[in-house]
Amino acid sequence: MTAIDTRPKPAETLASRYSTFLRRRASLMPTLSAVVILIALLIGARVRFANFLSPGNLSALLLDNAYLIVLAVGLTLVIITGGIDLSVGSVMAFTGILCASLLAQGLPAFLVVPIMLVGGALIGLLIGVLVQYFNVQPFIASLAGLFLARGLAFVVSLSSIRVEDPAILWLQRTRWSVGGWYITPTGIIALLVVAIAFFVMHWTRFGRTVYAIGGSEQSARLMGLDVARTKILVYVISGVCGGLAGLLLTAYSGAGYPRNGIGTELDAIAAVVIGGTLLTGGTGYVLGSLIGVLVYGTIKKLISFMGAEQSWMQIIIGALLLVFIVVQRLIVARSQRRGR
Repeated sequence: MTAIDTRPKPAETLASRYSTFLRRRASLMPTLSAVVILIALLIGARVRFANFLSPGNLSALLLDNAYLIVLAVGLTLVIITGGIDLSVGSVMAFTGILCASLLAQGLPAFLVVPIMLVGGALIGLLIGVLVQYFNVQPFIASLAGLFLARGLAFVVSLSSIRVEDPAILWLQRTRWSVGGWYITPTGIIALLVVAIAFFVMHWTRFGRTVYAIGGSEQSARLMGLDVARTKILVYVISGVCGGLAGLLLTAYSGAGYPRNGIGTELDAIAAVVIGGTLLTGGTGYVLGSLIGVLVYGTIKKLISFMGAEQSWMQIIIGALLLVFIVVQRLIVARSQRRGR
């Protein structure tokens, strides 16, 4: 009697594995798409401009966007809970001009930096309290924070204030080079923020609670998770990130200016969305937001290399956002069908 080979064909096995991967890791698709887009942009840039992928240029890509990376990290936590924070750009401007003003008055940097972080944290705390205890929509609460921070920035000064403190300027002017690559303390700070947030979100109870709230706040409460404290804390963290971004931008530009950061909150949100974080909450990755910022920075640098108008930057980012929002909606719809 001849035995019948019932083993699945290799093609069927591959298709089955691919289907299983998509089913179990659907939330990774937007982030993987962002990685593919970043690689495609870099390859296209290399073809068009021979020196685009030089170590110095790629190092600058990180360092020019260090402040945006920090803002995106804070926003990622907020958006994963299903919220939004429109105040981060204004918080960055407020803490930056506050830093420059206090330094000009003679305060040492080791006192000024904590004041900046506390200032950002207090604005974040106000937004979190409005959202959690007064049931104000995150959009409205953070919009109030935006106007508050921007108003405080203009109260501090109506004009730019030059920073001459060596400790602050050291953050950007110091460079450690290896084989054409270089990094500054501002870049190290940005990467440390990403690393810390990645650890917190994936290996701590707080991180699991953030994801649980975004998935279903009611279910998180039923599981006994501290929803109120966590929701407030993510806005405080976002505020601290805004303050830290203010420090990085002040060190980068060498001055504080009350009009800094206008529209930066939208750039940060765009980077987070491109990086794969769902605006509906529950799904998102800090590393994805880093990729989103690098995509944003690469497009900006490409446009600069081409000598095109900066309006193309907004057009391209807008088109990418539309694509990623559609992808997100497909993922949500697929998840809802599986849940039935």
